Amino acid sequence: MVPMDMSVLQIKRLLEKLYTKYNHRACVPPDPLQFVYRYTKRPDMEITAFLASALAYGRVRQIERSLTQLFDRMDNAPYAFVSRFDRPRRAKLRSFKHRFTTGDDLSDLLALFRRVFDDYGSLESFFALGRHSEHTTVLPALSIFCDSLCRMHGGQVPAGLNYLLANPDRGSVSKRLHLFLRWMVRHDEVDPGLWTCIDKAKLLVPMDVHLSRLCRLLGLHNDQTISPSTALKVTQAFAQMEPGDPVKYDFALSRLGILENCTGRPGSACESCGIRRTCQGIDARLESV
Repeated sequence: MVPMDMSVLQIKRLLEKLYTKYNHRACVPPDPLQFVYRYTKRPDMEITAFLASALAYGRVRQIERSLTQLFDRMDNAPYAFVSRFDRPRRAKLRSFKHRFTTGDDLSDLLALFRRVFDDYGSLESFFALGRHSEHTTVLPALSIFCDSLCRMHGGQVPAGLNYLLANPDRGSVSKRLHLFLRWMVRHDEVDPGLWTCIDKAKLLVPMDVHLSRLCRLLGLHNDQTISPSTALKVTQAFAQMEPGDPVKYDFALSRLGILENCTGRPGSACESCGIRRTCQGIDARLESV
C-alpha cells in the first residue's frame, strides 16, 4: 500500500538516502549489535548476537546496561562460558535481571546452547536442520529452530524460555529473533553476516512499534496493531524495492528513533528527519524526492 502521491521508486529513493546516511559501523552504537563486534571469533559472535537480540526490548540505555552486566558475568568470553556451562556458571547468572527476563531464563537457554555446540558445532548448523529450499520465507525454519530447542529442554518449557524463543507458530511477531537473523544473514557495513545457510531474500523485517509507525507513514501498511501479517506486508512492500534484500532498510529506519529521538510527535529532530515530509505528526506531504 503506497500513498497515492508516492511511487515505489520515490519511496526507494527516500530509503536509499536513509541507508546512505545511517548504514555505517559508526552508527551502530547504542544498538545492541555493538556487543557482537566486541568479538572476532564466530562462536563468540553467534552467542553474543542471540543474547543481545533476545534482550533487545525496553529502553536503549537499559538494554546496554543489562548486556554489559550479562557479559561481565560471562567473563566476557561467551563461547567459553557456554561450552563449560554448569551449576557454578548458572549461579553466576542467578541474580541477573533485565525487565522480566531472569538469570534462570538465560541459564535455561545457555544449557541448550551448550548441547547445540557440542552436537552441531554452531547455531547455524542447528538452524539449517529446519531449512528447505521450497520455503519462501525463513518462518518455517525459525519455527522448527524454536520447537527443536524447546523439545531439547524436555518437560514443561518455562515461560521465560518460551519468551526468549518466541515461536512464530504461536502467533508471535518474533521481532527479536528476526533481528538476530538479520544480523547473522545479511552482510554489509552494519550486519556481520556470519551465516550462509539462509538466503537474505527470505528474511522478514523485525517489526516493532516504532518501525510499524514509520512504515505506516510511508504507506507500507495500514494496520493499527502489530501482528505477524504486518511484518509480512512490510517485508513484501520492501521486496518491491529490493527483491533480493527486503530487510536492507531496517537498520537505517530504526536509527530515526534511536539516534534522532523520534517519538512520533513534532520536535527539534524533525527538521533533519529523512521522512519528515511524510509524517502525519507534522502535517506535511511528500514532495518530489
